[in-house]
Amino acid sequence: MLDAKLRRVIDPLLNRVGARLAHWGIGADTVTVAGFGIGVAGWVALAVQAYATALLLVLLNRLCDGLDGAVARYGGVTDRGGYLDVVLDFIFYAGVPFFFAIGRPEAALPAAFLIFSFMGTASSFLAFAVFAAKRGLATTARGHKSLYYLGGLTEGTETIAFFALICVIPSWFGPTAWVFGGLCWLTAASRIAAGVTTFSDQARDHGG
Repeated sequence: MLDAKLRRVIDPLLNRVGARLAHWGIGADTVTVAGFGIGVAGWVALAVQAYATALLLVLLNRLCDGLDGAVARYGGVTDRGGYLDVVLDFIFYAGVPFFFAIGRPEAALPAAFLIFSFMGTASSFLAFAVFAAKRGLATTARGHKSLYYLGGLTEGTETIAFFALICVIPSWFGPTAWVFGGLCWLTAASRIAAGVTTFSDQARDHGG
């Protein structure tokens, strides 16, 4: 919900840093993989309840996620880079509640619900992107991306805010995970509705 507005604020700075990294010969894929490695370290911190460290690593992971696209805009956008960016992002997102529950087994049920909810947002997002690409649809509302980014109530900004909250106040994980998971399902529902509406004319063309 907030990604498009936030991108307008942070993109100029990210682009300047991305241009410098590209000038130094650092590729976008390197930033993506390094960011994922930082995220994995964040998982470990969550598992051992080192929440201040986890917060720092989660934020660094998200910074790398913004920088890889900025580097790609100067060093060259590739399908491989876009693929790695999306896949590693979704794996990172799912790992956060899982490893939080490793550290706090009593949080396993809300963590499982949250991962289940992430499946709804991820599948509806990716399926829309596949068929949007098939039809040549594009959007730059959330910056220049390798695929169509369909918005919703729970986008990257909201997810980062949730992750930061559970690192700062771990005891709130249970209730906030249920609420955030519910918002994820509202996002999934809105994306499914958008897909049904956007892609319905082709079905009529084929008599379906």
